[in-house]
Amino acid sequence: MTSLRNYFFKVTLLLLVLSGCKSKEEKTVAQVESPKQPNVVFIYMDDLGYGDVSAYGATELITPNFDALAEGGVRFTNGYATSATCTPSRYAILTGRYPWRNKDAKILPGTAPLIISTDQLTVPKMLKEKGYATGIVGKWHLGLGNGNVNWNERVSPGPNEVGFDYSYILAATQDRVPTVYIDNGNVDGLDPNDPIEVSYKKNFEGEPTGLKNPELTTMKWHHGHNNSIVNGIPRIGYMKGGEAAKWSDIDMADHFLAKAQEYVTAHKNEPFFLYYALQQPHVPRTPHPRFEGKSGMGPRGDVILEADWVVGEFMKTLESEGLLENTLIVFSSDNGPVVNDGYYDDAVEKLGDHTPAGPLRGGKYSLFEAGTRVPFITYWKGTISPGTSDAMVSQVDLLTSVAALVGSDKKGEDSENLLDAFMGKTDNGRNELVLEATSRTAFRQGDWAMIPPYKGTAINKYVNIELGNDSEYQLYNLKEDLGQTKNLAKENPKKLQEMLQSYEAIRGESNTKIKELELK
Repeated sequence: MTSLRNYFFKVTLLLLVLSGCKSKEEKTVAQVESPKQPNVVFIYMDDLGYGDVSAYGATELITPNFDALAEGGVRFTNGYATSATCTPSRYAILTGRYPWRNKDAKILPGTAPLIISTDQLTVPKMLKEKGYATGIVGKWHLGLGNGNVNWNERVSPGPNEVGFDYSYILAATQDRVPTVYIDNGNVDGLDPNDPIEVSYKKNFEGEPTGLKNPELTTMKWHHGHNNSIVNGIPRIGYMKGGEAAKWSDIDMADHFLAKAQEYVTAHKNEPFFLYYALQQPHVPRTPHPRFEGKSGMGPRGDVILEADWVVGEFMKTLESEGLLENTLIVFSSDNGPVVNDGYYDDAVEKLGDHTPAGPLRGGKYSLFEAGTRVPFITYWKGTISPGTSDAMVSQVDLLTSVAALVGSDKKGEDSENLLDAFMGKTDNGRNELVLEATSRTAFRQGDWAMIPPYKGTAINKYVNIELGNDSEYQLYNLKEDLGQTKNLAKENPKKLQEMLQSYEAIRGESNTKIKELELK
């Protein structure tokens, strides 16, 4: 009897071993057939110029963590945001659609309604269909609600209604009210006994403002920023209440970093998309005290160094979680640089030899190259070979390109499949691109840039940036004249006509009413 029991025990053990081997073999085959989809991360800066990164030629600012991405991935020299201002570029990067097609894609107040339709294709929606977790941490600035937001209830529609499972955001910009974080539609830390009120039309009775109470400010306004005072900083717009929920400006970079790190850790065992939208170096520039004075350029330089550190810490998290070799990272900026953008913060006085636009002409708000040509890097450890590419690529192309990466057939209206260029496999990019700046548009084709005539001042005196306005057509050969110093429109009418014809085939004969740039 004992020998029989031993026999059955041995047979059972053998079957379990064989079964285990089979399961292991099947699992191995399944893993080979269906490898884990790559994670996708967009690291999106705010007002970072082409010349603000040492990998792009900056000598007065050293950005080792930005540079590590550039040196380990593809550094694009012809990488573009779609617009020279924030909201339009953010619209395009998520929808794969030119912002000028949406009349509401302009610099928005904090009370603006959501400008992405809830039935519109977006990057997070496309990725959700492929089994991805989707999250946003940081700046939103694409509107919330339907135009009459009650900040004391869940705010909807917003990021969660256009494809993001998780959202932790600031509604508009750091210089605009409401100055609170919004966690999946709800104001984070709100005391129901201290409700929030927000207006962009009139102040609330008894509330101090930067205009009337400058003695209460620790940062002085230069233009536009003279409404409600929060943390000693005068803002755009009026706000009352919500004291417990108000953010700490100097802790914002750390706060968003922690949220981004938490998101990565929480979703490390599944494919995820994270849109990590930093607030630097947009105004107000409020570096944490440990970064104050580090750049020698005042707060603007300090917050760039702070952002560089933040990116380094975020990369450490990906590495420690074992995710770097399965994560595509896209690093870029929503538009070009501006030095004085509304506050007296020594940005102009301490700029020294630093050139935020690098060799380019113009800056934020401008149709010249510095308005939209920005740092643009793709990084994927072990998959993307390091290199520099002159391929013309745009943030609008990310939707269709990422879709191709994950096996989706979805395409954005204006989004081209440039996956091979983004992966460093080819230097072939776009042939043509329509660029936008405050409702005006220009055209890039091959080595050329064309700017149609526009009324308005040539230079905005407040920000000291050339806007690209001129009474005549402008035509530049960027291969020979990157700084756009010689207008060839008159001496090369044939090329101008060719470009105008191609431009109008995409843009149409615009009847958009062009408004003078209003900085507020």
